This record gives sequence, C-alpha cells and structure tokens, in this order.
Amino acid sequence: MDGLNEILSLVFNATLVRSTIRAATPILYATLACVLTQQANILNIGIEGIMIFAAFAAVTTSYFAGSWVLGLLAAIVTGVVVAAFMAFAHLKAKADIFVVGMGVNMLAIAMTRFLLQRTFGVSGSFHHNDIVPMPRLNFDFGGNRLLDTLFNDYSLFEPVGIVLVFVLAFILYKTVWGLRLRSVGLNPPAAETAGINVALRKFEVMLYSGILGGIAGAHLSLGYSRMFVENMTNGRGFMGVAAMFFGGANPFWGWIGCLIFGFADSLGSRLQSLGLPSQFILMIPYVVTVVVLTLAMMRKKRAETARKSAV
Repeated sequence: MDGLNEILSLVFNATLVRSTIRAATPILYATLACVLTQQANILNIGIEGIMIFAAFAAVTTSYFAGSWVLGLLAAIVTGVVVAAFMAFAHLKAKADIFVVGMGVNMLAIAMTRFLLQRTFGVSGSFHHNDIVPMPRLNFDFGGNRLLDTLFNDYSLFEPVGIVLVFVLAFILYKTVWGLRLRSVGLNPPAAETAGINVALRKFEVMLYSGILGGIAGAHLSLGYSRMFVENMTNGRGFMGVAAMFFGGANPFWGWIGCLIFGFADSLGSRLQSLGLPSQFILMIPYVVTVVVLTLAMMRKKRAETARKSAV
C-alpha cells in the first residue's frame, strides 16, 4: 500500500498541473484557430501544416537574426501566407477545403524536410545554441514551493493562450463582429441579405487563423522546445481540430478539450518513467483523440435530437 501511495505521489503532484498546461498550449492555439474558421463554416484541417511551416520559419529566423521576436513575426507571416493560399484555393478556386488542408499538411512535412537539409545540412532535427528561445516567466513567491511550481517557469505564450480563450469568447459572443461571423457560418444567404460580405468575412477569419497557427508553430519550436524536428507537431494540429469539435466551436470548451489532451500527454510521460511499455504510452494521445471525437459526436447528436423534439 505504501508503494502504491508513493507511485501516486510521484505521478499526481503539482508539477502535473504545469506540465498539463505546457503540453496543452500548442494544441490550444490550433484549437482557437479552428474555432474561428469553424464559426464561418470552414474546417481548417490544414492547421497542422501551418504550424509546421511556422515552426521552421521561427527557428530559422531566430538562428540567423538572433531574436525570438523576429522569429515569432516570421512564423506569423508564414502562417498568414499559407492561410491566405488556402482561403484563395477554397473561396476563389472553389477547391474543397479538406483536400486543400491535407495537401498543405503533406507539403509542409516534405518542404520543411527539404529546407532543413538545404539550409542547415542536417536531417531529422536541428538545434543550436544560437537559437534564441522565447522568454520564460518567473515570479518571487517567497520560497513557497507550491506557488513556485504552479505559477513559475512558463513560456511567454502559455499564459497568453489562456487569456486569448476568454478574449476570443468575448469577441464571438458579445460583439457585433462575432454575431456577424456566426451568422456567416449558420446561414450565409441571410448574412448576405443583411449586407455582410460572406466571402470576405471567411477570408478574414482564415487570415486570423493563420496568425494563431503561426503563434502555435513559433511556440512549439521556440517556447515548448528550442529546436526544429521533422513533423514536430506530431498530430497536435489534428488534436486541435478534435478539441474544437469537442467544444462545439466554443473557445472555453475547446480549451477544456486541450487540457484533456495535455493531461493525457503529461500522464503518459510520467507512466513511461515508471517502466510502462513505450508502445502503450505513445498510443495514449491517439486513443484520447478518438474518445474526444466520439464524445463530441454524441453531444452533437443529442443537441440535434433535442432541437428536433422542440420543433
């Protein structure tokens, strides 16, 4: 019994909270990007590719320019350019957004692998002391170990992401802009009748999703880590899509879905240190993804049934 308590204390402690938030942050930015586009009835499956392109741009710029700020700006510009291409292909060329998104994802993996070899002469990963990471936040709590553990050593965009959840929720549900965006997704003909340029509004939110995707990629390579690894998103963009569906395109509930993913990832790392098979640990995030999507679909079906019953 004492051995079990010792194991539980090693796995479930205050550091698990910090590691959960840390692991959830890249997924959170992807989720918020998908929430914006989904409100306009656009499934941004290409957020994975945007993150990969942005992560590479951030590391490359930070390495050559010696500035994480310039690295972040390069990642945002890259995200916006890729998102603009996707928007043009979908809205102007009438291409299926799912096909465009998957194409961007595959292109991102291949292109960054090629650029990694051509730019740095390496394959697999690139890390160097000249890469300037994002700053980490530390506060003085008078030596209180619990407060130090819970509120210190966060990368800059980890607390910023939490603030953005509430800011985006306010914009979507408490402003005229948010009302018009939701009307574009719910009933485009009615929105057009009300004088809203539907195509322009969809293009606009795609660009905003590119900004968030760029921040996600920059955080992944300069905040979450200090390197670039081929396909370093490792499915986090798709997890962001799953969290968006779990939350019904609501920023707050989407954040809850991200925390579930972050908790599963952090818990898996701790269980692996206890000697559990690595194959089982690596499987956990994908199992959680399936569970989250299943719960999202069940919730959506219940809502549709209740709506039909009310009618």
